[in-house]
Amino acid sequence: MRRLLLTRKTAQGLSMARTLMLYGFALAAAAFALEWLDYKRLTRDFALEIYIVLIAAGFAALGIWVGAQLAARRAAAPFARNGQAVDALGVTGRELSVLELMAAGQSNKEIARALGVSPNTVKTHVSNLFGKLGVSRRTQAVSAARRLDLLP
Repeated sequence: MRRLLLTRKTAQGLSMARTLMLYGFALAAAAFALEWLDYKRLTRDFALEIYIVLIAAGFAALGIWVGAQLAARRAAAPFARNGQAVDALGVTGRELSVLELMAAGQSNKEIARALGVSPNTVKTHVSNLFGKLGVSRRTQAVSAARRLDLLP
């Protein structure tokens, strides 16, 4: 008897679960149908606005992609000093060192400290560079050196 009672309760539980599942599916189908109808109404009422938003989003994505492609930094080739210009001008290794530090924006005293020479020696190197490059200012010297590929 007890066994029969357990199978009836189990059968009732399964029947109840099936009923709940059917009601759940019916409610989900009804909600889906209502949402679909609402979507259809919205697309009919706001069709132009939806198309405008979609086109704007497409152009925004395209603009971001193009901007990323244009702004991407290409790997720079390693710097190769123009040896012919160095030889033709007669620029020494020490003068090249002074020129590099000048390009970094250092003063004569800072260059002298970095190279371990006196400021007067740096002034002599700078003066020699001005004469060899045909310039009269430090900025002109750096610009001319970059044009001649003496500096990166």
